Amino acid sequence: MHSIEPFFLWRDFYLSDQDPNALNYGLEYSEFNYTNQVYNYLLHPQWDDFGSDTLFYKLLYADYDEKFCVIELIGEWNDAISNDIMVLKTELIDHLIDLGIENFAIIAENVLNFHAGDDDYYQEWKDDIGGGIYIINALPHVLEEMESIRLQHYITFGGRLNDISWRGIKPDQLLELLETQYLDI
Repeated sequence: MHSIEPFFLWRDFYLSDQDPNALNYGLEYSEFNYTNQVYNYLLHPQWDDFGSDTLFYKLLYADYDEKFCVIELIGEWNDAISNDIMVLKTELIDHLIDLGIENFAIIAENVLNFHAGDDDYYQEWKDDIGGGIYIINALPHVLEEMESIRLQHYITFGGRLNDISWRGIKPDQLLELLETQYLDI
């Protein structure tokens, strides 16, 4: 896991460490000091910590005018034991909502496991925004676990969202793709 970097080809469009609204504003990253880990596996130093022991993120893009952001996740999403959705919602998502973000694209291809818990924070997240929450490119077993607690009532995932080649397009093109396919903007 130490060699898996957050996607970096959108740095010409957005850098969260240079965004005064981002939680990691002003943070200087090391390419050599590995401090975060999931269990015994070190993570690449570019990943950001929002308070979970097993799930980390990178805010790849935020457009406050368009009310849209892209968040990439890595690790184990564990709502059953550590209530990761509560930590994610209260530490990161609420901050972005306060800044006007209403549409969240969550890149989940590096979420290796999902352990379901209560759906209260998913419902709260959905109720707090006028837009949508979109899980992109999640692993099949992660999708199955999300479906098992009926998260599709609050977030959109699976189907064509699992076939988006998002790395080959610009962030505004991803927004346009989601607008034409899913978003009610």
